[in-house]
Amino acid sequence: MRTGMVALALGLLAVRFLPVLPPGWLLWLMPVVALMLLPFRSYPLAFFLFGFSWACVSAQSALNERLPASLDGQTLWLQGKVVGLPQTADGVVRFQLNGAQSRRSKLPQRMRLSWYGGQEVRSGEYWRLAVKLKRPAGLNNPDSFDYEAWLLAQRIGATGSVVEGQRIAPTRWAWRDAVRQRLLTVDAQGREGGVAALVLGDGSGLSSVDWQILQDTGTVHLLVISGQHIGLLAGLIYALVASLARWGMWPRRLPWLPWACSLAFAAALGYGLLAGFEVPVRRACTMVAMVLLWRMKFRHLGVGWPLLVSLNAVLLFEPLVSLQPGFWLSFAAVGILILVFSGRLGAWSWLQSWTRAQWLIAIGLLPVLLALNLPVSLTGPLANLFAVPWVSVVVLPLALLGTLFLPVPWLGEGLLWLAGGLLQWLFQGLGLVAGWLPAWVGSSVPWWAWWLSLLGGVLLLLPKGVPLRLPGWPLLLICVFPPLKTVPHGQVEVLQLDVGQGLAVLLRTREHTLLFDAGPRYGDFDIGQRVVLPTIRKAGVRHLDLMLLSHAHADHTGGAMAVYEGLPVTRVLSGEANEVPAALRAQFCQVDERWEWDGVQFSTWRWEQATESNPASCVLMVEANGERLLLTGDIDAAAERALIDSGFDVRARWLQAPHHGSRTSSSMVFLKAVQPQGILISRGRNNAFGHPHPRVMARFATLGMQPYDSAEMGAIRLQLGQHEQPQAERDRRRFWRE
Repeated sequence: MRTGMVALALGLLAVRFLPVLPPGWLLWLMPVVALMLLPFRSYPLAFFLFGFSWACVSAQSALNERLPASLDGQTLWLQGKVVGLPQTADGVVRFQLNGAQSRRSKLPQRMRLSWYGGQEVRSGEYWRLAVKLKRPAGLNNPDSFDYEAWLLAQRIGATGSVVEGQRIAPTRWAWRDAVRQRLLTVDAQGREGGVAALVLGDGSGLSSVDWQILQDTGTVHLLVISGQHIGLLAGLIYALVASLARWGMWPRRLPWLPWACSLAFAAALGYGLLAGFEVPVRRACTMVAMVLLWRMKFRHLGVGWPLLVSLNAVLLFEPLVSLQPGFWLSFAAVGILILVFSGRLGAWSWLQSWTRAQWLIAIGLLPVLLALNLPVSLTGPLANLFAVPWVSVVVLPLALLGTLFLPVPWLGEGLLWLAGGLLQWLFQGLGLVAGWLPAWVGSSVPWWAWWLSLLGGVLLLLPKGVPLRLPGWPLLLICVFPPLKTVPHGQVEVLQLDVGQGLAVLLRTREHTLLFDAGPRYGDFDIGQRVVLPTIRKAGVRHLDLMLLSHAHADHTGGAMAVYEGLPVTRVLSGEANEVPAALRAQFCQVDERWEWDGVQFSTWRWEQATESNPASCVLMVEANGERLLLTGDIDAAAERALIDSGFDVRARWLQAPHHGSRTSSSMVFLKAVQPQGILISRGRNNAFGHPHPRVMARFATLGMQPYDSAEMGAIRLQLGQHEQPQAERDRRRFWRE
């Protein structure tokens, strides 16, 4: 039976790694084959086929719910019900709409919408909205967060921007939103958002600084409702009943163990409902239920049985949960604890158990975090030593009791005031730890090195005295110091990042690195911090020799400060040195400045007579082994003419489309002078500017120039000097990518 359950789990998980889903006829055939195998006792293969077919059918169902391609970018009037907890930040209201209906077309059942400068939206309300709809999509960069996969796991079939809206029915039975509004109006010493996060799982009240502190200290799990919180509440109720029974205060006519387990599960389920019962909460409640059932009836099956049953139950209920990093982290953490504490010959003291659990979890989760492209907190074991009991034993009970007693004058508010103060002390302490040693982003690890490091982590988790445990450290450290891909002498690795409506191009020679522009920033959403800087670090780069900012517009320089603060930068150049942030200490890009790195030639140009920002862009020419790339920023047709007239040799095989393909750039004269074979276009999908303009695309087609569009292809990698075709990130097939 256990083997069959393992096979079932493997089948359910296999869909996560598929480049494409199997055809429909094969999905119907696999269960039939599985049934035919059962009489022959081929249980593992039969269970695997059952799990695999169910996961594929579920995934295909989610894909079928996506917005039709014909409606992508269209604006429609629709109406539906607001669900969940709407969030408001920087004047933007974000919420989910269920059951959307339109007279013109069939729409996905669930949408994620943004309303810039919109009205207040409450959960449970019905709205009639004019929405510019988009198919689920996200930025596609190597070793980065896959927003498209996250949307599919949430079964969100469309995203969109609200243009106009009318409330057609008030909220009904939106008790979670009412509780949140009440919590946010209570004086919690400035930590109302943190209290709401603990009680309701709503992290919208935490600032970006708060999230960064939690990430740097490895304590994000403490301020979102996780298995730890639900398990703690269930454990407290269980311990209370057990203690009453031990002290003779529990009614003898009621068997204490079934009642302890039942009440503990009821508390966990109630907390889960308060938190919205989303996928992570359902996963935690399932695991708690399995543990309580194991405690009451099935202890003879071993400690691994609840984990295996929980894994299958969660995956059967929602197979797409495997697309979420939290799924892997939660089950990996529980598995590590089981491995660490089971099968030991001697008992550890409570202090040994607590301290060893922290650093052993850190060791075990290191390969998992790197595989999920998540930052690794170097101070996590230390921070969690005091943060976990502080939140779990002190802050969380006060927050829950304060919420429960809010109807009682002064009592509930007083408890929440105390919880907020204790939470503020926690953030002050964590801030000091985070300032001392921020989170570490490791380099990209080859698959073979990752498997060796995973083996090393498992060996280190085994009890002392187990043979071959000693090689665990060198094997584990392979993922910390992985073998890095080197760029051959005389060549340049060019990576045009997918940063939406903006530009960021990373150029690496054998010993030097240059960043041309740093992507946009929109309020607290900093592409430099979220995309550019992590991608640079994943590439193994720990120092920038030059950051060249073409001009001062926010879509090119918005992420510059995050990069500058996150990495040592030797020199900063810009076409508008006086307009970029003064902290960058930028120098003006010079006309025809030339230098050589590792056999690669670089030269710059700037139109000194430019009177506006775009035509003042600094232009960079890169030549490697006779192959040339021209990066132009946002120059317009006038600057293009000036560039040609200056005598600068503009001939290049590859051209970065000036101004994202705007109709005011990429003139026919300029294109004929450059004579590129390929055009690199960096722009946002369905952007408001209409980039690239159809006329410009027609010019490319007329001259036989192949466009490489980041909105369609994701990040684009080019090995300049090898005279080969570029590679697109979307060429790495995943079944959820279009």
